[in-house]
Amino acid sequence: MPSSTGPSIDTITEGGRVTQVGEGQEADESAPPVMTFGAPTAGEVLAERYELVEHINNDSAGRLVWRGVDVVLRRPVAVVLRYPGGDSATEMLQAAVAASRVIHPNLVGVYDAIDEGERAYVVREWVDGQSLRELVTEEPLDPARATAVGNAVASALAAVHATGMVHGNVHPGTVMISDDDRVVLADARTDGDDSQGSDVRAVGGVLYFALTGHWPHTEVPLRGATAGHGRAAIPDAVRDAGDAIAAPRQVRAGVPAYLDDLTMDLLDAEIAPPPSDVLAAELARLDVPADEHFLDNTGPLRFAAETGDEPSPLAVAGGRKVAIGIAGLLAVALVGLLVGISALGSGDNRDQRSGAASAPTAGAPGGEASPAPVAAGPLTIRDAKIIDPDGNRAEVREAEKVFDGNPEEGWETQTYRGRPNFGNLKRGMGVWLDLGEPRNVKSLQVQLSARGASAQLFAGTNNHPSSKSGDDALFVEYAKKAIGAPLENADTTMTFNAFDPNAKYRYLLFWLTELPPSEGGYKVGVQEITVQGS
Repeated sequence: MPSSTGPSIDTITEGGRVTQVGEGQEADESAPPVMTFGAPTAGEVLAERYELVEHINNDSAGRLVWRGVDVVLRRPVAVVLRYPGGDSATEMLQAAVAASRVIHPNLVGVYDAIDEGERAYVVREWVDGQSLRELVTEEPLDPARATAVGNAVASALAAVHATGMVHGNVHPGTVMISDDDRVVLADARTDGDDSQGSDVRAVGGVLYFALTGHWPHTEVPLRGATAGHGRAAIPDAVRDAGDAIAAPRQVRAGVPAYLDDLTMDLLDAEIAPPPSDVLAAELARLDVPADEHFLDNTGPLRFAAETGDEPSPLAVAGGRKVAIGIAGLLAVALVGLLVGISALGSGDNRDQRSGAASAPTAGAPGGEASPAPVAAGPLTIRDAKIIDPDGNRAEVREAEKVFDGNPEEGWETQTYRGRPNFGNLKRGMGVWLDLGEPRNVKSLQVQLSARGASAQLFAGTNNHPSSKSGDDALFVEYAKKAIGAPLENADTTMTFNAFDPNAKYRYLLFWLTELPPSEGGYKVGVQEITVQGS
């Protein structure tokens, strides 16, 4: 009887045809023939559930890749078959089982892993689109899109590494870009020949390939693809007489210096690669919308630590190049400081959002001006992120919707079954807010999609990386400073007003502990958060 394990994970797109599924590499013309005795035919149903529709290709690991349909859930799937099963398929099946335990928007979902003896197969998410290898064959990506791809891959690796596992197979064939621009990483390996550090270094290879169309084979071994010839060949990086690879900016014009430096630092064997969650956080800071390219020349600032914080591992790893960038920015900051002092002296410094006034107050001792009271008013939320230390990172997107001024759209939790307190699966989850600078706060109001939720408000003094470990450290710190008592079984609007009038706050954490009932379980949406200054 077939052995099966089949966790169900996130949704997929439908329609279209993808040629690079599974390991992401078509077999080279010189590759040995694929063993196909007992091979299935179109229309056959495997495990009484997965109907094979179309043979897509044979990958470089000697596996058959089919497009299929899950006849129970009526969704398209990719089926990767290996002949025979048994011992020869152990690595493939173990990798699939391990991958199924990590659920992340940038990881291809694994649904089933079955060994029938004469054959074994893995059923996984079908992704409509192209591999990065196919996409870049047409032309290299622009810097903004390359950064977005690198950010997605690093985020996926951070989720894998948080479990203690290694992906071990990061290259342009396993990076998939769907037709709706979702970037996913596929086909992890478990043979133990790689490390988390080599995974991170491979992100440098992905950035290099995305920017140039070449892969630095010596610096990052390319597994599952070839550097030689045939359809699966990926050209090696341009090299000088000493066999050193040329930087992306030397290969192609228009690559920002900070992105060039980051890529080369990740490939430099003498520089220890940063943890994947740190790299993901740095790339997320660089991953800005296309209409904000005025930020391009300020890239190195993103590696600088805030006052009082430990320096970013990337700032340490970047060495001289990043240090020079920061020194230049300090000079710019000095000019800005002088301009700010001048503005203050001219009496033009006004905070329109909080209603601050700079006019002198009559009757001040000695005729000197004294500051007028600051009127209460809305404060600007500069940034937000979802904090989920005990979750699978599937709910950490769309935090920006909680302060976009549109209460019709917001961030929402998944549906949890069992009990309103997340089914005892986690301590809770919440929304972290950054006011940009320490401010006097009068109240914080949260508009929810339904009544019946329970929550608490906390404050903290440090930002933390967006990862499971970073979220855990943030919650542990912030939970020590509650703003008033918890609000339980609240209405659709929650208001927290127990702020210390003599204190200033920059970072706040709205923390959900219980969810209201919803169809099929418990869930809630955070539609809008507003903060009032005092």
